[in-house]
Amino acid sequence: MKKSPGQWPEIGSSIEDDFKDVLIIGAGISGVGAAYRLQQMAPEMTYAVLEGRERAGGTWDLFRYPGIRSDSDIFTFAFPHTPWQGDTLLAHGEDIRNYIVDTVESNGIDEHTHFSTMVTAANWDSSTDLWTVDTVSNGVPKRYRSRFVFLCTGYFDYAGGYSPDIPGLDDFAGQVVHPQQWPEGLDHSGKKVVVIGSGATAITLVPSLAADAASVTMLQRSPTYIASLPMTDPFTTITKRLLPDTLAHSALRWRNALLMVGSYQLCRRAPKTARKVFRAMTKAQLPRGYDVDTHFNPTYDPWDQRLCVVPDGDLFKAIRSGRATVVTDKIAEITADGIRLESGDEIPADIIVTATGLKLQAIGGIELSLDGARVEVHDKFVYKGHMLEDVPNVAWSIGYTNASWTLKADMTAQAVAKLLIHMRSRGHTRAIPNRQDKKLTARPVVDLASGYVTRSLDQLPKSGTERPWSVRQNYILDRIDARFDDLTESMTFGRTVPSQVAGPEAVDVFTA
Repeated sequence: MKKSPGQWPEIGSSIEDDFKDVLIIGAGISGVGAAYRLQQMAPEMTYAVLEGRERAGGTWDLFRYPGIRSDSDIFTFAFPHTPWQGDTLLAHGEDIRNYIVDTVESNGIDEHTHFSTMVTAANWDSSTDLWTVDTVSNGVPKRYRSRFVFLCTGYFDYAGGYSPDIPGLDDFAGQVVHPQQWPEGLDHSGKKVVVIGSGATAITLVPSLAADAASVTMLQRSPTYIASLPMTDPFTTITKRLLPDTLAHSALRWRNALLMVGSYQLCRRAPKTARKVFRAMTKAQLPRGYDVDTHFNPTYDPWDQRLCVVPDGDLFKAIRSGRATVVTDKIAEITADGIRLESGDEIPADIIVTATGLKLQAIGGIELSLDGARVEVHDKFVYKGHMLEDVPNVAWSIGYTNASWTLKADMTAQAVAKLLIHMRSRGHTRAIPNRQDKKLTARPVVDLASGYVTRSLDQLPKSGTERPWSVRQNYILDRIDARFDDLTESMTFGRTVPSQVAGPEAVDVFTA
């Protein structure tokens, strides 16, 4: 019979073979970071990583469209514990995927990872304080049990992106492609390509496709704020040259994080000034006489939607060279040969790319239940940015929308490890965030007005407006909170000894 670490009770022999103290769902950047922190901070705990895909990498293994890259600087996007070796501020998707895989292999995380294992459901048993997790592994059902489930599934649906109902799309004689399912070997050279959309994916695709296509048109309903970021800067180059890898990585990470927080605060506190700055910067990179206000001056304030970044102004360079065109209009219908707009203009096309966004999805689409009763995730408030009210022993890793995802994901990984250490040292087998009778004002957990967010708010849990029930987009304040975090705040702890080991009676003690 297996003995769990510390003061946790023994488990029954009937579940010993498939039992882990922690199950981490997902082997993307959040899941790999969670595994690293767990084995670093609590090496005596057993864990497994369950990944539905055949390889590690998550988003960076899924997306393969031309030019895919990070849309925030790589030094804050990379792990704090594994220095990024390059000196460019933005990184290509393949390099990020290789970096994640290298981190997995160099830290032995691959030995704990089960690939091609899709998690379908998880049920909490309050008589044992254990989760039963149902999976399908290479087409075969398999069941795991654990004390704690850490959902590192991101917040969008890997099965497919958002594709709006566009009249006449089925009549198009050419090829229609969504970036989330980019066909391997798609030949766009010499073709007329129209990219529908104006977000991060679209502005990445346009200059990449323009290198070989006959023409590329970015068709947008409305403009997006776009900032040009240099691929290299003197501070990064000098820092990488003078300091050891670890110190250089830390210095660059902090420098860039502070710049992100500062620029975001400026945009939110002085939106009129920020709008003028963005317009002036954009105008300077476009041809003389270009209609900036139609194509690059959004109606909303900066950071009402996510700010997009282009490396070395590559999108603007493609426009200046005449290889790319931006059209701001609405689609009337798709014809056999292209797109007819509401203005009456037509855009000829051989390939249409629907860069129309993501479909958000809470907790990876897993059916979560407590003693067989389904948990309605959208009815729950989020606790400290990573747990759900009244749901025991579950965490969900969600990154920032106004900064690099990993900044928040790594704090979450450390917070979960600290909670598990606290539970084990005191013999608690469950930890349940509980607001009891406290009244909370609900607001969206993802505080953006982007279409992909507003379409899916009913799928996501809620944020409150007061700590610890508010989800905040401020790395500095979150770091301070993490430093002085009270693990017992609004948390109910307890202990249950499974009856198959301890006899017919279970011990149930609520203490901090």
